[in-house]
Amino acid sequence: MAKEDYYAILGVPRDAKEPEIKKAYRRLARRNHPDVNPGDKSAEERFKRIQEAYDVLSDKKKRTMYDQYGFYSENFKEPTGGPGRGFSDFARGFDFSGTDFAGSGESSFRDIFSDLFGGGAPRGGPGDAEKGQDMEHHLNVSFEEGIRGIATRLTVDRSETCSTCQGFGTERLRGQQVCSRCQGSGQEIKSHGVMRFSGPCRACGGTGRIGGQCATCAGLGVVPIRESLTVRIPPGVDNGHRMRVPRKGGAGRFGGPPGDLYLIISVRPHEFFRREGNDITCTVPITVTEAALGTKIEVPTLEGKTLLRIPPGTQGGQKFRLRGKGAPSLRGDVHGNQIVEVRVVVPRIADERSKEILRELARLNPENPRASLAHF
Repeated sequence: MAKEDYYAILGVPRDAKEPEIKKAYRRLARRNHPDVNPGDKSAEERFKRIQEAYDVLSDKKKRTMYDQYGFYSENFKEPTGGPGRGFSDFARGFDFSGTDFAGSGESSFRDIFSDLFGGGAPRGGPGDAEKGQDMEHHLNVSFEEGIRGIATRLTVDRSETCSTCQGFGTERLRGQQVCSRCQGSGQEIKSHGVMRFSGPCRACGGTGRIGGQCATCAGLGVVPIRESLTVRIPPGVDNGHRMRVPRKGGAGRFGGPPGDLYLIISVRPHEFFRREGNDITCTVPITVTEAALGTKIEVPTLEGKTLLRIPPGTQGGQKFRLRGKGAPSLRGDVHGNQIVEVRVVVPRIADERSKEILRELARLNPENPRASLAHF
């Protein structure tokens, strides 16, 4: 891991004065704060590094140690040989044999400090911002509503950030108590193998005291609410479609953004139409005469009735396409087709005259539809 250059992080020269460092920190902190960049993990990471750099460079003691050894620790004692010895000389003064970082050199030694203290950020600070939980809500729509789209109103039970404690769970200006983590010392001890280090307590930020539990949210940082939302379901949604409503999930904590609400669409079946992708299918009955002689019939569509030409000699199960009469794609640039399958309905013959006509038809058209099965 490369050595952190706090001066480069803040964009100041190594001989920068305190006002210049403070000015650079404020500018960068405003630009990269998690509240300004909700959901941006890279901005959150930059903010933590900026905070860490300023914490060291704004303190004379810490800055002096950092300039000499490349890191800062309150438990550090200057090695024999004085400030002329560098970080690598200092690291070699420890016996790392038998440890999981033996022989890894300067970078692994710095990793220890990073793992132990993480820059010394207190719990509940900007680096601990937690995004709220995502939620799901099932929405039932009709077949026509799925095709055409609909604006509908929902009522969802979710949570929002507690306005009393701003999502931190404690009332920082009331009910101050001794920090139970560090017992009021403001410091906590961390161990890594045979090495022990002290650093600012992450629960209280080194102050030794924390606020009392928020009475409004019982320390949770969020409160339950019931909210009514108007959502727009786009044309062309199908059964099982998952739609995202940003920032309408559970509330975040410690300044984190809310989660998202996901609508799971269920489309009720239609008594006549069926959907296959963006195509809509249906079955229309025709008579033997219409199938044999050909005709024009009216066919229902989602936009009203339209005429369909049935050519002479049409067979049962034959399919016809009505272009552009299907469902729209979710992109809205194309429509599917309506596929019409015809079903030939054979009449029930009761009178002798009709039977004689059919016998005459058979004599005039001696076609055997099963001739192709003879070789079986």
